[in-house]
Amino acid sequence: MIEARHLRVLRAVAATGSFSAAARELGCTQPAVSQQMKALEASAGTPLLIRAAREMRLTQAGEVLVRHASGILAGLTAAEEEVAAIAGLRAGRVRLVSFPSGSSTLVPTALARLRAAHPGTRVSLVEAEPPRSIEMLREGDCDVALAFRYGAGKADGQAEWDDLVVRPILADRLVGLVPEGHRLAGAGSVGIAELADESWIAGCPRCRRQLVDVCEEAGFTPRIDFATDDYPAVVGLVGAGLGVAVLPELAIESVRPRGARTVAVEPAVEREIVALTLPDLAQVPAVAATLDELTRAAARA
Repeated sequence: MIEARHLRVLRAVAATGSFSAAARELGCTQPAVSQQMKALEASAGTPLLIRAAREMRLTQAGEVLVRHASGILAGLTAAEEEVAAIAGLRAGRVRLVSFPSGSSTLVPTALARLRAAHPGTRVSLVEAEPPRSIEMLREGDCDVALAFRYGAGKADGQAEWDDLVVRPILADRLVGLVPEGHRLAGAGSVGIAELADESWIAGCPRCRRQLVDVCEEAGFTPRIDFATDDYPAVVGLVGAGLGVAVLPELAIESVRPRGARTVAVEPAVEREIVALTLPDLAQVPAVAATLDELTRAAARA
């Protein structure tokens, strides 16, 4: 019989390429990893690893097990959490991953309310942008992913999440950011084409791609002189007069835009903020409560 603990070890070995690295990741010894892999191969009745001098590679059977491991482990986690809730333990664990502007705006309110309502629930937070956050969810490295997408229904949106539970959270409009002394700083709204000749400061890769798409639809290609995933850096560069930018409203909320002014941009562009989880995990009480609190935090944003 294949045991869950053996699957966790196999996944760690496949990800790190060695027993010693897997042991460090799992917090155990290298002999313990080796012993558990031998037990798993005995249970499977076939070799799962090819042991070479410098690295370890998966056999075809090993690849099959690793491919199924995330779903199996997610199902087991869901079962354990539901059993704990039924038994009245009133405890739970939620691993949340969020993009930075969500972490500084929506997440604090949601987690504070979650802790007040369910003090026995432990929540951890790490940051990652989509698509990496989505990969983490599918790989079993988190339980809830707060993510975003542009153009819901496009190939990189709807189809990307077909196998996940999608909880809509917020429509986050993009706004323009220009230096205080800019000719358009006092404008009520600005057509994106009016910024065609400007130097641009771009954000994360997905936002950068969206910026290029919107500008090209308006008839020009933006000249991106600076690109950074750090929103305070974008605001600082604009405030120093080094260019203009288009940022989501959540990003502006999390940063004091010194030396910069926000303007409405036409045509209006929004990114959809969503909370994602796996179907099995959506039934876990602590995960469901986290989704509910994220939704409530957005309603107050």
